[in-house]
Amino acid sequence: MAMAMAMYRPIKGQEEEDDGNRNRSLKSNDGDGAGGGRTVVDENKSFILPTHSKQQRLKQQQQQQQQQQRLVSLDVFRGLTVALMILVDDAGGVLPAINHSPWNGLTLADVVMPFFLFMVGVSLGLTYKKLSCKAVATRKAILRTLKLLIIGLFLQGGFLHGLNDLTYGVDMTQIRWMGILQRIAVGYLVGAMCEIWLKGDNQVTSGLSMLRKYQFQWGAVVILVSLYLSLLYGLYVPDWEYQIPVAASSSSPKIFRVKCGVRGTTGPACNAVGMIDRTILGIHHLYRRPVYARTKTCSINSPDNGPLPPDAPSWCQAPFDPEGLLSSVMAVVTCLVGLHYGHIIVHFKEHKDRILHWMVPSTCFVVLGLVLDLSGMHVNKALYTFSYMCVTAGAAGIVFTGIYILVDVFGFRRPTLVLEWMGKHALMIFILATTNVLPVILQGFYWKQPGNNILRLIGIGR
Repeated sequence: MAMAMAMYRPIKGQEEEDDGNRNRSLKSNDGDGAGGGRTVVDENKSFILPTHSKQQRLKQQQQQQQQQQRLVSLDVFRGLTVALMILVDDAGGVLPAINHSPWNGLTLADVVMPFFLFMVGVSLGLTYKKLSCKAVATRKAILRTLKLLIIGLFLQGGFLHGLNDLTYGVDMTQIRWMGILQRIAVGYLVGAMCEIWLKGDNQVTSGLSMLRKYQFQWGAVVILVSLYLSLLYGLYVPDWEYQIPVAASSSSPKIFRVKCGVRGTTGPACNAVGMIDRTILGIHHLYRRPVYARTKTCSINSPDNGPLPPDAPSWCQAPFDPEGLLSSVMAVVTCLVGLHYGHIIVHFKEHKDRILHWMVPSTCFVVLGLVLDLSGMHVNKALYTFSYMCVTAGAAGIVFTGIYILVDVFGFRRPTLVLEWMGKHALMIFILATTNVLPVILQGFYWKQPGNNILRLIGIGR
């Protein structure tokens, strides 16, 4: 699963726990060669222990070792991202400065999605570091992807109607096909296939040898970036139209026509990202509350939602999916960048080596993204532009490195225990927080009238 646990071998300097009562010792081999680890039992005392007792103690010892091997910093980073997601979802309407940028630009809310994708990549690098059977690993990756897609369609496809509507169900002619979990599923699948099938057999002794080992994965990155840029700037976008139903059901819907006839533009109305989604997915299957509705052109309360200005253009109310098809191509690249950071954990055991190999590319990504933004390739979350990918992937690498230093190097775990717990249960919290499942359930219990419920009592859902 995209938010699955990440495991790694103990880093150098990390002490193993000792219960003081066991009569055997554990030897571990951190190398890449055969042999692994073996258990040595004190033969002089083993005869007094029943067979089932020895097996039970061995199982407990393996569980303790698994707890030691868990990469705590990744859980904390995941938990921090979940907490950030909840913050921007609940406070974004009150504080527009942390809400999603109406179009170009970067806010606090805009880093949540790439942070999740980055962590998916890191986890994949640890999950598939050793494979016994590529076919079995591929089948498991496909099944996990399908599970994420199904959960995403159920939660964000329109089946649940929200706080003020206790009904449920979705018209299949208008279901939303894409969403947050669907995008994570795509990134997970592509990243898993790259890690299973596109890595060499050579030993890693330096940063250069690691690049050679994963050269085909970096080739896939180049292909995806080239595909995205060529379609975004090369496709011709013709004029198009959409409909909005009027209040009276007997009246015909109102038709809006958007004039384009351009190529290579990245504005809200005539970009190739929206055109591809309208053509392949269908305009009725796109997100109906577009982020550009909060621009100054479309809202008198910009950067918040508000009434349309008198001279608002025709495209202001048109559907647009922020997790569309073409933009998801660049989102996959973020996942593959995170995969590289996972490789560093696998092949470098010293803290200083890991930190160096993380900070150098992270800084380069941020600088490159800012340079591209100043050069005209704007940072844009809705389009998931190349500059946006660079800045957010670099920021994710820097934040992850900082958490690693704090938690795994210096051992400050107590202040981050809540975030660690949230990271271990990220998918459950995501389901409860972002789709209003818990509030909808609570709202379903009312006194005589649906409006008399606990949520209305505390001021939610009015």
